Amino acid sequence: MAVPPRVFPPRKRRPSAGAFLPPKFSDQRLLQSLFLLSQEISSLNPLQFLLKRNSSSIIRKTKILAFLFEELLKKPIPVLSPTLLCFEEMYLVLQRIKTLLEDCVNGSKMWLLMQSDSVANNFHELTAELATLLDILPVKDVEVSEDVEELFLLLRKQCSQAKVFVDERDSSLRLEVLTMLDRIQKEIVPDHSKLAEILDFLGLPNSLSCKEEIENLEDEVQNQQDEKAKSDVIALIGLVRYAKCVLFEPLTPGSDSKTKKSASDVNIPADFRCPISLDLMRDPVVVATGQTYDRESINLWIESGHSTCPKTGQALVHTSLIPNHALKNLIAMWCRELKIPFDTAEGNDRVNGVIKNKAALEATKMTASFLVSKMAASQSMEEVNGVIYELRTLAKSNSDSRACIAEAGAIPVLARYLGSDVGAGSLNLQVNAVTAMLNLSILEANKTKIMENGSALNGVIEVLRTGATWEAKGNAAATIFSLSCVHSHRKRLGRKTRVIKGLMDLAKGGPAGPKRDALVAILNLAGDREAVRRLVEEGVVDVVMEVINVLPVEAAAILEMVVRRGGITAVAAAHSTIKKLGTLMREGSETARESAAATLVTICRKGGAEMVVELASIIGIERIIWELMESGTVRARRKASSLLRIVRRWAAGLDGGFLEGRSAVATPTSSSSRVVISV
Repeated sequence: MAVPPRVFPPRKRRPSAGAFLPPKFSDQRLLQSLFLLSQEISSLNPLQFLLKRNSSSIIRKTKILAFLFEELLKKPIPVLSPTLLCFEEMYLVLQRIKTLLEDCVNGSKMWLLMQSDSVANNFHELTAELATLLDILPVKDVEVSEDVEELFLLLRKQCSQAKVFVDERDSSLRLEVLTMLDRIQKEIVPDHSKLAEILDFLGLPNSLSCKEEIENLEDEVQNQQDEKAKSDVIALIGLVRYAKCVLFEPLTPGSDSKTKKSASDVNIPADFRCPISLDLMRDPVVVATGQTYDRESINLWIESGHSTCPKTGQALVHTSLIPNHALKNLIAMWCRELKIPFDTAEGNDRVNGVIKNKAALEATKMTASFLVSKMAASQSMEEVNGVIYELRTLAKSNSDSRACIAEAGAIPVLARYLGSDVGAGSLNLQVNAVTAMLNLSILEANKTKIMENGSALNGVIEVLRTGATWEAKGNAAATIFSLSCVHSHRKRLGRKTRVIKGLMDLAKGGPAGPKRDALVAILNLAGDREAVRRLVEEGVVDVVMEVINVLPVEAAAILEMVVRRGGITAVAAAHSTIKKLGTLMREGSETARESAAATLVTICRKGGAEMVVELASIIGIERIIWELMESGTVRARRKASSLLRIVRRWAAGLDGGFLEGRSAVATPTSSSSRVVISV
């Protein structure tokens, strides 16, 4: 099969700003900088696997330059005026040499292989520029020793005679990789022995080195501007991931010491959280009311039949979703700084913002099929744990991987390892199994597959109730949240007593992370009225009061949803929260203050004068409300205004304007209670 020699576009270089700006140094400072820079380049090791001759050659040439700069520095007062421009240009060339070498060492080896011709040409161009500068440098005028002058003249000759060198073995290996990708695209499984030879040549001898290579390729996707180039890098990711799984022993959490952080490991800024899911937004969009939500969450909200804005309660005049590119860029920058994977959800024809690549898709299918078959056939718990960890990692990467894993039949096999007997025998195995299920559930089609598989759903619930570790329980709660994003699934889960009790127990007794996972799942379930009734019966208000100091945003959001959908029983149960909500209005975050105000408005309107009396008894309540009206969000200011109106009408003995579902009779009474309510 003939493969075009230049399938991949030139590699994008990332030199520092200093590589393009001439330095404004004194003569002495310039020489010192040149000497230190040449020494730094000379101390670098040549590339070990690719472009070895190119890198060795340019490092040797730089060592000779270091002798020249050292000789010039020995002079009492070096004067470079006649040759100043030449030395400044030399500084720029050395900066670019250093950048090129560092980029080759620190970047992806597989992508460097694909760009070997282009990078070899870059080395030659820098050598040619160096030759030009050496030609115009009058070495006799700068007065150096004979030995250094001889070295200088030798260097000038070598640079002027240098030609582009492309290692035949590099070119041959590159052609093999391109041929392999072409065969994968045609659904032909790669020859494992050839795959092993390629990885061995590139210095990728184990799972950990392959994992680091995949991360470097993922960084390369972000660095590329061209869609075709991004797609080609995605194909290489698929190939390396497949090779990692079929050639090497799988990684486990203990052996994977360089695992990147996830969003759940850090404190997410409030502006980056979706108001619906309270999780990091991957694809923020703006609705008609001007509020921003994650696209997946707001789509589910609208598809569930809602026609109002979840945050403000205002009617949506249209359901168009406008991408919030500015916020998305900020989130991506934040994730990049903290090294948190940031994969977007921009439709079914894109993966991480990149048009799908056929070779990458087929490689992912092969990887998923291999891992699922190995998991099903393995008799060793240790081996199964490693395979499930690989599936967990793969399912985390993108929607195609989640689809391929589910299509390979992973869900019923994973369900075997969710039981309490597994948790007792292998803590990591249960954690990996439930986390893999969580990652799979992110894809909407997989939510239905999990809900329809009794073993899988019951397994997740069992981990929630009796999981061997808090991490396992927390990830089970997160899975319940993910599944409940679909309206029909939410109704079904909200009617399961084991789910409600499991979430409540975790919210009461778990550490901060799992506690938050449970609260977020409870908040989602509270979108169904029947589920709210069950939550109230199980004491959700008391649970919220226990955690409101630890997780005020989540707790206040749950209270708001419960009193809005739970009827008079929920309102009565919330009576004990009024004073705490008043404090939250004064001391909480912007989001918590908004939810507290909205909850108090609902409690007072539905609960009657007794609730208003409790609110009015809070010392300085009017001042708290006024402060919220001045500094809160748009919705918070509106709710605070309603709250102030309720309090003042009560103080004036006029309750009819704020009570719902009751007939009110205003009678002159003492100042402590002016209203008689008849139901």
